[in-house]
Amino acid sequence: MPSLPLVLMLLWAVGSRGFPATSETREQDVEIVQKYLENYFNLKNDGKQFEKQRHSAPVVEKLKEMQKFFGLKVTGKPDPETLKVMKQPRCGVPDVAQFVLTEGNPRWQKTDLTYRIENYTPDLPKAEVDRAIEKAFQLWSNASPLRFTKVVEGQADIMISFVRGDHQDNSPFYGPGENLAHAFQPGPNIGGDAHFDEDETWTNNIQNYNLYRVAAHEFGHSLGLSHSTDIGALMYPTYTYSGDVQLAQDDIDGIQAIYGPSQNPIQPTGPQTPQACDSKISFDAVTTIRGEVMFFKDRFFMRTHPSYPEADLNFISDFWPLLPNGLEAAYEDAGRDQVRFFKGYRFWAVQGQDVLRGYPQDIYSSYGFPRTVKHIDAAVFEEETGKTFFFVGNKYWRYDEYKRSMDVGYPKMIAHGFPGIGHKVDAVFKKDGFFYFFHGTRQYKFDPKTKRILTLLKANSWFNCRKN
Repeated sequence: MPSLPLVLMLLWAVGSRGFPATSETREQDVEIVQKYLENYFNLKNDGKQFEKQRHSAPVVEKLKEMQKFFGLKVTGKPDPETLKVMKQPRCGVPDVAQFVLTEGNPRWQKTDLTYRIENYTPDLPKAEVDRAIEKAFQLWSNASPLRFTKVVEGQADIMISFVRGDHQDNSPFYGPGENLAHAFQPGPNIGGDAHFDEDETWTNNIQNYNLYRVAAHEFGHSLGLSHSTDIGALMYPTYTYSGDVQLAQDDIDGIQAIYGPSQNPIQPTGPQTPQACDSKISFDAVTTIRGEVMFFKDRFFMRTHPSYPEADLNFISDFWPLLPNGLEAAYEDAGRDQVRFFKGYRFWAVQGQDVLRGYPQDIYSSYGFPRTVKHIDAAVFEEETGKTFFFVGNKYWRYDEYKRSMDVGYPKMIAHGFPGIGHKVDAVFKKDGFFYFFHGTRQYKFDPKTKRILTLLKANSWFNCRKN
């Protein structure tokens, strides 16, 4: 009678590509998949059941469910992208199956709630823990009629503690880098309580793991919210932190659906996660990177990939933790294997996923821009000539990468050098000898040799969208 790991191994043997050859690594991956699906997608670990249903493959169905939740290609196979998500640190609350203590969808029946910090992590000063917890509650009170008061003794509505391993709530922690924390939905006794894994290292900065960021997520559960499938939402299950914690519009809609609008005269709004196939989408910057085309928008970048029906959406901070959000321009110098990213008057040089030492630098001392230039709208490198074109307002500069100086006679008017593309450029990149200019929802395919527009396109034409 095959055990569950054997069934999973059989699934691996059919059609999987790109897995390491060692049996030890495969066994580790099998355990990761089994544990992940059991913990977060309600996979039943029953040897007899799997023996009877091995050909209908319940594991495959749970893998498909997980892949759909995270916006992955739905294959039912533990492919590299699926394993990558499974190995990310995350919240311990399941994505599927009710993590509740009472029937239905519990909510607090009052708007004035108390919380108590039962014990403190030694990783941070007590004052820093207090501040992180207070700020986390403040995020939710700003978007709802809820108010939170700290108490120092007795039973509070939301009890907060730092624990490790099996701490007698049927949801044990498993050590560093897995389940960072979990919280229970509203209800009596343990309802609303939040537990943080003391085996993690808690910080007040960008290093793993930022207590404020994790607490803000967990308190969403304490108030009745489940996990969101919106990667930009605070209630998305996996941990990401780039120095900023905020409620996305999805989080605000969720908390207000339970408790009603904020009592503030001006209702709060949050960022919305960009959708590649939104016909109104525009981009902050676009560049090639080692053969791929990457499109930057707010906190995110998208890239086209033949395996995905739409764009592969990622946080900038997941790939480049030292880069800021809201990048304004970027270009690749493939010969140097460098990409340069611009925001304001500063820029960063990147190789692969590494920001090079000595950056950021300023555009004045490095490129020779006058102080009147406060930021770059778009940039593109022309490998054949060694020239980089910078677009600022209705003008453009040309920089010689080999001489490391601006060419004489610039800036010039965009309308003169690139007729037809308008007076402002949001983003630009070069591919197969052509420039692709972006302005708002429009994109222009431009031939630099003839100085003519060849095609007018939607900005998201590079994605596999059915309707644009």
